[in-house]
Amino acid sequence: MKRRISFYVLFIFIFTFSYSRAQVKDRSLLTLERIFSSREFSPERFGPAKWFNNGNGYTTLEPTKFAPNGMDIVLYDNETGKRRILVSADKLIPAGKTSPLNISNYFWSSDGNRLLIFTNTKRVWRRNTRGDYWILDLKTDELWKLGGNAKPSTLMFATFSPDGKKVAYVCEKNLFVQDLTNKQITQLTSDGGKNIINGTSDWVYEEEFSLRNGFRWSPDSKLIAYWQFNTEGVRIFYLINYTDSLYPVLKPIPYPKAGTTNSACRVGVVNVNGGKTIWMKVPGDPRNNYIPRMEWADNSKEIVIQHLNRLQNTNQVILCNAYTGEVNTIYTDHDDAWVEVVNNIRWIDNGKYFIWVSEQDGWRHIYSISRTGEKVKLITPGSFDIINISSIDEKNGWLYYIASPNNPIQRYLFRVPLDGSGKYEQLTPADQKGTHNYQISPNSRWAFHTYSSFDEPPITELIRLPEHTTVRILVDNSKLRTKVHALKRLPTEFFRVDIGKGIKLDAWMIKPYNFDPSMRYPLLFHVYGEPAGQTVLDRWGGTRYLWHQMLAQQGYLVMSVDNRGTPAPRGRNWRKCIYRKIGIIASIDQAAAAKAIIKKFPFVDPERIGIWGWSGGGSMTLNMLFRYPDIYRTGMSVAPVSNQRYYDTIYQERYMGLPEDNPEGYKNGSPITFAHQLKGNLLIVHGTGDDNVHFQSTEAVVNELIKHNKKFTMMAYPNRSHGIYEGKNTTKHLFELLTRYLKENLPAGPVAK
Repeated sequence: MKRRISFYVLFIFIFTFSYSRAQVKDRSLLTLERIFSSREFSPERFGPAKWFNNGNGYTTLEPTKFAPNGMDIVLYDNETGKRRILVSADKLIPAGKTSPLNISNYFWSSDGNRLLIFTNTKRVWRRNTRGDYWILDLKTDELWKLGGNAKPSTLMFATFSPDGKKVAYVCEKNLFVQDLTNKQITQLTSDGGKNIINGTSDWVYEEEFSLRNGFRWSPDSKLIAYWQFNTEGVRIFYLINYTDSLYPVLKPIPYPKAGTTNSACRVGVVNVNGGKTIWMKVPGDPRNNYIPRMEWADNSKEIVIQHLNRLQNTNQVILCNAYTGEVNTIYTDHDDAWVEVVNNIRWIDNGKYFIWVSEQDGWRHIYSISRTGEKVKLITPGSFDIINISSIDEKNGWLYYIASPNNPIQRYLFRVPLDGSGKYEQLTPADQKGTHNYQISPNSRWAFHTYSSFDEPPITELIRLPEHTTVRILVDNSKLRTKVHALKRLPTEFFRVDIGKGIKLDAWMIKPYNFDPSMRYPLLFHVYGEPAGQTVLDRWGGTRYLWHQMLAQQGYLVMSVDNRGTPAPRGRNWRKCIYRKIGIIASIDQAAAAKAIIKKFPFVDPERIGIWGWSGGGSMTLNMLFRYPDIYRTGMSVAPVSNQRYYDTIYQERYMGLPEDNPEGYKNGSPITFAHQLKGNLLIVHGTGDDNVHFQSTEAVVNELIKHNKKFTMMAYPNRSHGIYEGKNTTKHLFELLTRYLKENLPAGPVAK
């Protein structure tokens, strides 16, 4: 064994030296500098684009000739391609300034006469949702800032009223409306502060329900419905900043960990002229139920909410009277595991029916349900999952959706008669393999179509529907494509791993470009493995893909396997068999897949098996290294959850139940329980400013490893968040660390069998 290790060390020295010399001249070889610093592989992006004139045209941002970094807003006609500058950058220069506004996003009023510009943005948790908003009147060219004397970058979610005469926004946890004619501001709530949040959400609702904009205009522009959160009783988690001042600074976050107290959530309706809020009389304890979605119910008298119980296995659709607060449950969806929230309930037939998505028959299907809940009609019959609804063309009787009935690693556009009377049809051309995304126009006749595959960067085009004919290419990423095609690489191989008992797992494999099947290679698994993500998808992976290709160029096999419980479109049982067993079934599947792969592919070196992952993948990396120490020699875990009790209520309880009801599941699903079994090489990486998966999680598993005298390596990135990207050179430094650790502990290159 010592002689073999010496050979590995000698080989990696020679290989790395040769590779380093070659890469100076050879642009077909990847380097960390090229991937993470040079930006030469950065893709072109389209937009943000907005449909105009009911979708017969669109606007987008393009560089201006008037000022450096300035942008014009340009209008294109779909049919002719005729281009017209609708708003030139010189009209976006505030009084007393010399440079135009830096546009982060923009929005049109319903009549197209006013423009709302979002700029000077600041991050709130994951996204930049706080900033300044400006109004441009296209008739008078007047440019002015919303919010009166509000502090810079304190406005959130400014939204035009449907009639285009007012804008509502949130500022410092209160809701406001500003009249666009006289600029008068009306404050609609005044209790926002330490514990009360109006018009936006608390941390956990944003993270797990993607709820950010927390208010909705009524169709007649007279009322606003909004969420209110009361965080009193939610335990505070403190992030500690040691580096930006002489003494540490504490950042408090009300963060409900599994089994602890949630914020109280309720929904109210207020008149835009001010006055008393009418609170909806939703039954149950507001701290032990959730309201993840709320919309106006196709009129200005009622709102519709989705009401989840704490276990998230029952979702009630409730109609609420906006003037009295009285409620009526019209439909209930239940699952023995958990139910998914339906995004944007859509009403059809003059509000007589709404569109719903459910797994009640074992597949994720689309239904139409009457306003009383008495009539339920299946729209998408068949043994397949829909992935999401893209558009509803009620005028012509069609519903457009994304699915992939025959291949769970791809995504295509389909349509089906809205009344459920006919068979579905695939609109995406059958020869365009990969992943397809569509932004469909309001009239459902046009779409921005972006598609890519695992080895091919994305292309965005304007297409005509339902023919799916290309009108023009909007972004072809030709420069990026040329650089990628010049790389020494082999096509990625997709395959299925049979782990027995009728279970076959989807997987992909990247081989070295000079692959020799008569030799044996080290294998690095990339893993996620939780319900929030699918790694085996036929789509462009950006820098992550390029890093994996770089490793392959240097002599590694790289693979990924999707275990049961990932959100692949393979039916309800596939996704929900892991209920109350997060981390348990996934570990069993991943280990079984590794064994099957070693047996199936003789070119895999069983003595050089590694694994790496981030977030849930970091947790899985720990699980695999701790539970199966005889399979995995090296693991690199980034931002892991080591103990499921440390993560938030909504996510963890959805998949595991309450800790008090499932103590053994929480224990046996947590990597920390098995830390004493570590044998291999372990690197743990975490940002100390991670508000999502707290650094506490890494410190806890480190303590456990110390307790059992286990050797490991740890890297802490000061004040970095869950993505570990803040600060100059951070991303490159991180992947340099991962690459170096991998080479030192799982030597690269082939060896004889």
